[in-house]
Formats: sequence, C-alpha cells, structure tokens
Amino acid sequence: MSEQPTDLRETVRQRYAAAAVQVSEGGTACCGSEPVEVDETFGAAFYEADERDALPAEAVAASLGCGNPIAVAELGEGERVLDLGSGGGIDVLLSARRVGPTGRAYGLDMTDEMLALALANAKKAGATNVEFLKGTIEAVPLPANTIDVVISNCVINLSVDKPAVFAEAFRVLRPGGRLGVSDVVADDALTVEERAERGDHAGCIAGALSFAEYRAGLEGAGFTNVEITATHTVADGMHSAIVRATKPLDTAAAQGMTAAGAGAA
Repeated sequence: MSEQPTDLRETVRQRYAAAAVQVSEGGTACCGSEPVEVDETFGAAFYEADERDALPAEAVAASLGCGNPIAVAELGEGERVLDLGSGGGIDVLLSARRVGPTGRAYGLDMTDEMLALALANAKKAGATNVEFLKGTIEAVPLPANTIDVVISNCVINLSVDKPAVFAEAFRVLRPGGRLGVSDVVADDALTVEERAERGDHAGCIAGALSFAEYRAGLEGAGFTNVEITATHTVADGMHSAIVRATKPLDTAAAQGMTAAGAGAA
C-alpha cells in the first residue's frame, strides 16, 4: 500500500531535517541514499565555481538540487524572487546578489532545521535583502501579485499536491511574472508505478510528473509559454529538466480560457 500524503510529507521533512543537521555538524547533505558530492547527479556541481566560492561552505554543502535555476531565471536588478523549498539557502543567496539592494529574495521552507541553517548562511554571507519564511509550497505565506520570479530546485517533485503548488506560484506572481525552476521529470511512457521503482519519493524520483503532466499542470493553473527542457538523466527514463513559464499580463482572460477548456473537456 502506498504512503498517504501526510506520511509522505513527514518523510520528506525528516529526510531534509536530517540533511540540515548533518551539514551543520560539518557533513554533507544528501538527496537519495548516498551523500551528494559536487560531481554527482544531485548537488552543487551545477553552479559555477565563482558562485560556489562566494557563498558559505554550508550553503554549498546543503545544495540538494538537480540544476541551477539561477542560470535560467534571468534575474534583474530590483526584482522580487521567491524560492520554493529553499533548503540551506544557496539559491536565495545567489538571487539576492543578482537582484541587488533594491530587490529582495524570499526563501520558503517547511523544515525548521533547514530554515535555521539558511539564516546562519545568510548572516555569514552578509545578505541583507533576504527573508526566509516557514511554510509549505502548497500554501505560500505571501500576498498575491507581489513576486517577479518564482524559482525552485528539485523540490516541486516532492510535493504531495502539485496542482496546489502551481496555483500558488501563479497567485503570488505579478502579471507578466515568470517561473524558472529545475525539477525531475519522467518520460511520458513511464507509469507512476515504474517511476516508484526507480527511486523513493523523498529521494526526488517517485513523485516526479511526466513531461505531459507537468505541462498540463502549469497550463491548468493559468501559465503560458510553458517550456520543459531535459538537461541530464537522473535515472532510467527520469531527467533533470529546466521548466519555464509565464503568468500572462491579462490574467483574467487567461484564467477564463483555462476554465472554458476545462468545461469543454
């Protein structure tokens, strides 16, 4: 029998709490069964050396992602950025540098241990334009239409309610805002059971959507200009991918079209 959503969320929380504690004690975090090194499928290898060198070692060690959303988000001076599942804070700190003192970078995480690590890393980095929030990515504690860019690094696949994640990302983005995330995505031919055979949920594998499911989820939330580009293989038929999408300037019209399409289905 498969785990219930609340059980899966607690499993994920425990896995990443343990990773944060391990890093705080001088170890290396993990996404899966083995520690993540900078040359592995998951970890800090996807960041340029000068980016890693400019951050606290603990922020780099806690990197559990499958890509580098900062490299594709095209952040600009003065923008407001939200990182869903911010972990030890690597993407928040890099975003803060990109948006400058007139911008702001928010990190959202449900794990107390990761939030404590992220706050410590922000202090070490001297970052003053960052804010870390406790909460789930299915219920973002920020007002609607206030964020320019939503980023995330191999976290949405961990959610037990991905439609809620997409809806919340759409809600907090201002009209014209954009989504730029790295995530694990499955080949369309793989069943849910076959994905589970390739790795567990907390290990960033079993919970992955297929390419078609990911696109449908984003478009169902109202996003347009959806692009999903595989970058490297993380398991048989499973890929790290860059996902981009836009919240239309005319969100009312976009949502009306989405509702009309759903009604016709």
